[in-house]
Amino acid sequence: MDINYSVLKEDEKAIFEMRNLYQKYGYTQYKMSKFEEYDLYVRNKDFLVSDNIITFTDTNGKLMALKPDVTLSIIKNSKDLADSVQKVYYNENVYRVSKGTHSFKEIMQVGLECIGLIDDYCIYEVLMLAAKSLEGISRDYILDISHMGIVSSVIDSLNLSDESREEILKCIGEKNINAISSICKKEEVNGEKLLKLISNYGSIDKMKPILSEVKNDVNEKDVNELIKIAEMLDCCGLGDRVRIDFSVINDMNYYNGFVFKGFIKGIASGVLSGGQYDKLMKKMGKKSKAIGFAVYLDMLERLNETEKPYDVDAVILYDEKSDIKALDNAVRLLAGNGKSVMVQRNIPEKIKYKQLLRLREKGVEIVENNA
Repeated sequence: MDINYSVLKEDEKAIFEMRNLYQKYGYTQYKMSKFEEYDLYVRNKDFLVSDNIITFTDTNGKLMALKPDVTLSIIKNSKDLADSVQKVYYNENVYRVSKGTHSFKEIMQVGLECIGLIDDYCIYEVLMLAAKSLEGISRDYILDISHMGIVSSVIDSLNLSDESREEILKCIGEKNINAISSICKKEEVNGEKLLKLISNYGSIDKMKPILSEVKNDVNEKDVNELIKIAEMLDCCGLGDRVRIDFSVINDMNYYNGFVFKGFIKGIASGVLSGGQYDKLMKKMGKKSKAIGFAVYLDMLERLNETEKPYDVDAVILYDEKSDIKALDNAVRLLAGNGKSVMVQRNIPEKIKYKQLLRLREKGVEIVENNA
């Protein structure tokens, strides 16, 4: 079936693009119910994008929730795979407070999860598909990549108090360099390496000298893993759209290893978020490792928000004496040439059109031309 992409909204286009992309790489669709037991979400509230959850009591007395997230349900229903990988994608409605409207909305969320024996190729593939997902929305995108192991090790080397550590993590996410400096000064530690790591970002080649400066404070395996994956992304032509940014962090109670965020020009907030969440898997009683991401399609409402100059290309007026067959021929001719056509007895209020046409005995006559 041929699809006219020009009539689709940005989120609808994105769904088609991403579903086709994920299926090409062997990901199968995951389907779930609209709701889960509330207990699943309340035990992992910090993992959720928003802790506002719509709840109701089921007929059996259980407290249920309209799902605000898909990942938790996938983990709950996944099998522990010691020697293989379960690859799933989803496009599901979730119910939470939208960043755009700050009110509860039914939001279509698209994403994928890779669960099981996660190795370097799995990590590369997920990051590559994250970049390709952004590319399917807009050519003008950036995928920011960080590594929680590296950031955590540099912070650990400072021997901060638990309170200051939490403050530092918060400031890193906010890119608040001044606050980080103040905390380090208060704790009487040298935060120069951390500040340099956080305040710089760019290609892996640009970041290698900075990584070299912190090599004594971090696990060499983490650094080599980051360099290897980043160079693989570069080799497949994504290097100019991928940058290393250690200010990208997620909750360390749930995430480890790679974390990443995707941005589209014209939208201030990130539209894609993901990472490795082995710690969440362990918390939910799973031995497998996992990595995945989600694309927040409600954010795409802000893309191309410019008002369209016209609602329709042509409005054709007719009356009770008009030849309906001739009217149908005129509509099909215009529609066949790629025009949008509205047939009306009278000019509708508040409709913007390029051309106003009227059906006459001799054919269609142009009454008004705004093109």
